[in-house]
Amino acid sequence: MTIRKMLLASAAIACAAMPVSAFAETSAKKIALSNNYAGNSWRQAMLTSWGKVTGEAVKSGVVAAADAFTTAENQATEQAAQIQNMILQGYDAIVLNAASPTALNGAVKEACDAGITVVSFDGIVTEPCAWRIAVDFKEMGRSQVEYLSKKLPDGGNLLEIRGLAGVFVDDEISAGIHEGAKQFPQFKVVGSVHGDWAQDVAQKAVAGILPSLPDIVGVVTQGGDGYGAAQAIAATDRKMPIIIMGNREDELKWWKEQKDAKGYETMSVSIAPGVSTLAFWVAQQILDGKEVKKDLVVPFLRIDQDNLETNLANTQAGGVANVEYTQEDAVKVIESAK
Repeated sequence: MTIRKMLLASAAIACAAMPVSAFAETSAKKIALSNNYAGNSWRQAMLTSWGKVTGEAVKSGVVAAADAFTTAENQATEQAAQIQNMILQGYDAIVLNAASPTALNGAVKEACDAGITVVSFDGIVTEPCAWRIAVDFKEMGRSQVEYLSKKLPDGGNLLEIRGLAGVFVDDEISAGIHEGAKQFPQFKVVGSVHGDWAQDVAQKAVAGILPSLPDIVGVVTQGGDGYGAAQAIAATDRKMPIIIMGNREDELKWWKEQKDAKGYETMSVSIAPGVSTLAFWVAQQILDGKEVKKDLVVPFLRIDQDNLETNLANTQAGGVANVEYTQEDAVKVIESAK
């Protein structure tokens, strides 16, 4: 099954032949992407997908503009100012990957009051006037511990690698991991570090905490940190635990090398970076007058032992396993939520 089929299976609808109007009301509309951070491979892939898909949409006249902006620092105050500038620049919609689920609510409300459509994704906001597109991040965390319970029924100690502090995604995945540890009490989280979803940061953080930890049987992660954790552990005399990966090419490549050499087994899970393109098309559909539910959920992308090679072959060097959405995909997701 292809990545696209996996991600859209839960959004399949009976009216698959529903007509899609590309030009009806949006050819003069301007959409902006407000992004708070670009310091890891997932964010870079997200921005690349946005540029690729929206560039074609602008070229073909679906919208007039689809500009992307990233703040220099991961600060909610800076992103709030960015959103306020977008209001002044006359954008019709803002697609938002937010630094905080709550700290940007004031700026988002200002945009809504100015008649601007706001669609948040990945890092979503809680302001009621905005739309939200997310995976079930809590389940993504819980499922990691469930996987480990099947591979390691006797349990053991776990190291948790978190993402960016204060971001909705980080809080939700971590909550799911700890929920999983309660569900499977044979596991105990004995250490936690922030890896910022970046391999180099994760490697340093793991190397720093390892000397204080007892033996660990598993590493639960958020994506962009599995390979860094593996490098840090490989530099010690510790046995390599089961490290949950996050769909990055360097993680998948290391996993395959270990699988081929030693039969190493794990799994990998993350949200596809191309969710930014789904958010774009959802904003376009709202501007086109479509009725869209405020909260949309898309499946996370999981890679297992039996489809590792296929997914690795389809992931570019330095990139992330991905899917980019079409306008038709967005219509299916919207309709399935009604």
